[in-house]
Amino acid sequence: MEKETSALLEHIEGEIKQEPLIVASNIKKYFPIKGGILRKVTGHVKAVDDVSFYINRGETFGLVGESGSGKSTLGRVILRLMEATDGSVLFEEKELLSLPNQELRKLRREMQIIFQDPFGSLNPRFTIGEAIGEMFKVHGIAHGKERDDKVCRLLELVGIDPSRRHSYPHEFSGGQRQRVGIARAIALNPKFILADEAVSALDVSVQAQIINLLKDLQKQFGLTYLFIAHGLNVVRHISDRVGVMYLGKLVEVAETDQLFNHPLHPYTHALISTNPSPNPYNRKERVVLKGEIPSPANPPSGCRFHTRCPIASDRCRIEEPPLQEREKGHFVACHYPLEVC
Repeated sequence: MEKETSALLEHIEGEIKQEPLIVASNIKKYFPIKGGILRKVTGHVKAVDDVSFYINRGETFGLVGESGSGKSTLGRVILRLMEATDGSVLFEEKELLSLPNQELRKLRREMQIIFQDPFGSLNPRFTIGEAIGEMFKVHGIAHGKERDDKVCRLLELVGIDPSRRHSYPHEFSGGQRQRVGIARAIALNPKFILADEAVSALDVSVQAQIINLLKDLQKQFGLTYLFIAHGLNVVRHISDRVGVMYLGKLVEVAETDQLFNHPLHPYTHALISTNPSPNPYNRKERVVLKGEIPSPANPPSGCRFHTRCPIASDRCRIEEPPLQEREKGHFVACHYPLEVC
């Protein structure tokens, strides 16, 4: 799979204006399966299996795919909340995966996360002011009135009245709690934020508000996002580029409009076809995927999507397709991309 990484890096070097903040190369995350009386390792769950991509400074890279595709695991490996089985992650040209713990702790200020469950990510015994102020306390930044002023400023930025900083999480709605989570994430002026299903638990109208808030904050502070989600409409609204994952593999990467208007992978095409269109006169034929997503503990040989692909051939069952650039900036892992079919 070294060819995938070199092709990716060649693409970055070929773009004069490209300035990647993160370059992930050949990331693997395997979880051991243990069985028997002695609990010996009998196999592995290949949650992320040889994934390479980059995220430019100041952009939003969206990551989509069905449950079990490895999106959240990949995000956590990049932040080193999980240790990778193999691979490399460069953050501003610093190798994260081999960074000593002391240096990694210093770098934590530059990388933050917004969780899916805003209530579960907040300590119910802390007021929201204390929850946000904890970020400064942990890193030894600001004390007393200075810390309180910073908390008030952050609450204003995310659209919450600072006078409510003495209230507890259960006194807020889901959308408001997620705003508190966002305030915690931006408290230390990070460069990179992982938004892991950050709006999936919210109502559609609230989702739009949170997405617009994230976009406003990105413009104001020059933030870089890795945005993981199931909802394609949400990803399309916020992302500059999108990556599609299936069973631990990245199967397509392209600029957002390019991917949604001209998907090359059959899996991407199927996902987009199920996405409702706001225009009733612009209805596309829905592609229904047959069967369930296979187990990552025993993935199919060859192309992992071949068991559900409507155009799979014998070649797909035997030979794994590499992630290749078919158009400028448009990568796909498919022997028969839709433009050719």
